[in-house]
Amino acid sequence: MAVNPPTRVTAALWGGPRRWPEVVSALWRTSMRFRATATTLLLTSLAIFIICVVIALVIRGDLFESRKDEALHNARAAVSAAQKQLDSGQTGDDRATIAAVWGEAQRVLGRTASSSRIVGFISSAQGDGYTPTGFRSLEYSSGQMALSDELRTRVQQVTTRQAWQSIALPQPDGTVAAGIVVGQLLEFRGVGTYEVYIAYDLVDADETLLFVQRTLWFAGITLVALITGILWLVLRSVSAPIIEAAETSERLAAGDLEVRLPVYGEDELASLGRSFNAMADSIQSQIKELAELSLVQQRFVSDVSHELRTPLTTIRLAAEMINDTRDEFDPVTARTAELLHTQVQRFETLLADLLEISRYDAGSVQLEVEATSLAQLAEEMVDEMRPLAATHGTELRLVAPGGYSPVDMDPRRVRRVLRNLIGNAIEHGEGEPIVITVDSDQRAVAIGVRDFGLGMRPEDAEHVFDRFWRADPSRKRTIGGTGLGLSIALGDARLHRGTLEVWSELGAGTNFVLTIPRGPDVEVGRGPVPLEPTEVVVDLVDVTEPITLRGVRDIPDGSSRGADAGDDRRRDAGDPAEKGRQSS
Repeated sequence: MAVNPPTRVTAALWGGPRRWPEVVSALWRTSMRFRATATTLLLTSLAIFIICVVIALVIRGDLFESRKDEALHNARAAVSAAQKQLDSGQTGDDRATIAAVWGEAQRVLGRTASSSRIVGFISSAQGDGYTPTGFRSLEYSSGQMALSDELRTRVQQVTTRQAWQSIALPQPDGTVAAGIVVGQLLEFRGVGTYEVYIAYDLVDADETLLFVQRTLWFAGITLVALITGILWLVLRSVSAPIIEAAETSERLAAGDLEVRLPVYGEDELASLGRSFNAMADSIQSQIKELAELSLVQQRFVSDVSHELRTPLTTIRLAAEMINDTRDEFDPVTARTAELLHTQVQRFETLLADLLEISRYDAGSVQLEVEATSLAQLAEEMVDEMRPLAATHGTELRLVAPGGYSPVDMDPRRVRRVLRNLIGNAIEHGEGEPIVITVDSDQRAVAIGVRDFGLGMRPEDAEHVFDRFWRADPSRKRTIGGTGLGLSIALGDARLHRGTLEVWSELGAGTNFVLTIPRGPDVEVGRGPVPLEPTEVVVDLVDVTEPITLRGVRDIPDGSSRGADAGDDRRRDAGDPAEKGRQSS
């Protein structure tokens, strides 16, 4: 089944504004095109913003310097023209003549200065005659210029230079505009010295700066939009083949070996497509070869196994007849007859296991399901395996706080799994007690087989289900296993949609846990019997309560046993039939 790529997000997925952060986060994680576009958009916007701000500041500074220089030049020209008028005028001591000359100088100052805001103050008087007062323009009377004491001090002390300061000029509409006021001394020889201040507004400079800023912002936004659009188109042309390749590879991984990438042109993406198709062809051919080889191997094993059954039956019958009369032979011949009988039995078991493996490989195994109590099944297997355990000096201990309610399973296959697990525990248990634990919950039933033998390393435990694998090849088998038992047991567990897991540690022993779900749609999850034991063992003598075992975790209480709670209560009450299920 093909999987839709995560980069395709429809408009319906956006939902309301509350989901936008979640959708954007998902797009950022899953879409290379979105990440590249968003990153480029952010970095480009930041770069253009910085450039626009810098340009605006530079233009603003240049405009201010230009307007300031213009104001200083204009004020200097106006004061110079007024000074020439005063120097050329004939004043004498006549008051009317002095007033006329001073009035003409004011008119020259007003005509020459490109400003209507002019004010003059008497700085110092000369002589004992008439000294005209200061003056101010009509526009100046509508609002006073905020002349600072520092400006007036500089004008008074530095007689040969101009002084200026930035001010806020009130406008006729009630607003305030930025401006510059320029101060300079005007000398009326024989009469006095005057401080002349001329104010210039920067409204035209502000309008120019505002126009420049708007132009910069418009150009910046347009440039960001163009770059984003171009980048989106470029990334789309590049990422579309990549997305198509991802979808094709997903379909190929899902088993559609016929899928291929369309190839256009001669560029790098076309080379990628041809390489991908060549790889798919190679994989398809190799899989077909392996499938054919596997089928041939399966048929060979199955045919050989079937063909060997007839001569093996004859050999087995002959070996049994010879073995039955071995007492009549000399000791060497009798031992040979016994060995022949044993090996023929092992060969017959191996042949049966090979047939079973071939059925698993061919996928022709079917379960014969019936409602079965796993605890009762375990009790039967313990009774069956107890004579074998006695020959190895091993004690079998059954602990079943749960697992009495019937569950659909194939009892023949489950018996085979338990026989294999208990037999391995007996062989590798080093004579220590073997604890078989059965328990259940609402989802599954499980059985654990724990021995306290030498155990295995973790890397060895990973291979215990491999066919013909042995942790210690130099160690002889005492029971005569074929090396396929655990592999078949794992297959039986999977047929039940269950699990077969192993825990082992050097010096601590091994624990196998078989877990079977109660229904076809039930997820097993963590089973009722823990895999890794942590507690200590206690002696089991007439115990009817849940038991703490060495290396086995505490068994869940009755609240988690689901359907088995009634069975547990019945056993706790002393039901002899239930009490007999405990083996010590």
